[in-house]
Amino acid sequence: MSEKGHQRISEPHQTGTASRLNWLRAGVLGANDGITSTAGLVIGVAAADPASTGAIFLAGAAGLVAGAASMAVGEYVSVSSQRDSEQALIRLEKWELEHEPEEEFDELVGIYRQRGLSEATARQVVTELHAHDALGAHLDAELGIDPDDLTNPWAAAIASAISFTIGAVLPLLAVLLPPPEWRIITAFIAVLAALGLTGWLSAKLGRAIAWRAVARMLIGGALAMAVTYGIGQLFGVSAG
Repeated sequence: MSEKGHQRISEPHQTGTASRLNWLRAGVLGANDGITSTAGLVIGVAAADPASTGAIFLAGAAGLVAGAASMAVGEYVSVSSQRDSEQALIRLEKWELEHEPEEEFDELVGIYRQRGLSEATARQVVTELHAHDALGAHLDAELGIDPDDLTNPWAAAIASAISFTIGAVLPLLAVLLPPPEWRIITAFIAVLAALGLTGWLSAKLGRAIAWRAVARMLIGGALAMAVTYGIGQLFGVSAG
């Protein structure tokens, strides 16, 4: 088997369940970005002038729109690159099956041998797979690619924008709804609670230790808000 064949076989395969979990994790992370970045903006403005509802709303709304657009564009570019790579691999596999059919046959046999089948059984399996759908068999076994279910950059962009927006709405509402004297403390509490939840969800989806993920989220979020609060206080006093 070629060196290229060994390298490609070693690539991780993504089942439908793994792919869905990755999308869910991406959604949680997008919401977390929306929470943290918008909280920093609105708390910074509120620290400068808690009674300036218009300025707080404008900063939060602008941050929400800009952040969601940035997340969508970034996700679209990233997933488009992934889709281009998948399509290039499909073209390469087609070429190999057309010009190197024996080598490809042996390569797939080797994959099934590594998975525990005997030589005779692996050859029988590959023979039947080739008779049914040779390209699909190689794409699935070697690369974990379903040519009928490639990554969708538009879906990724929309999902990313929506998750960011959902996350950003929380700190915006938390700082606007209470009376001025309660805005900052309410936003701090609401944001930390939301970050704790997203940290816990991320840990569960990634099968990590929950308290560590939650602690990281809480410390990071608290520091980000403390910094923007300090900047708002500094500029608010200077302006006054």
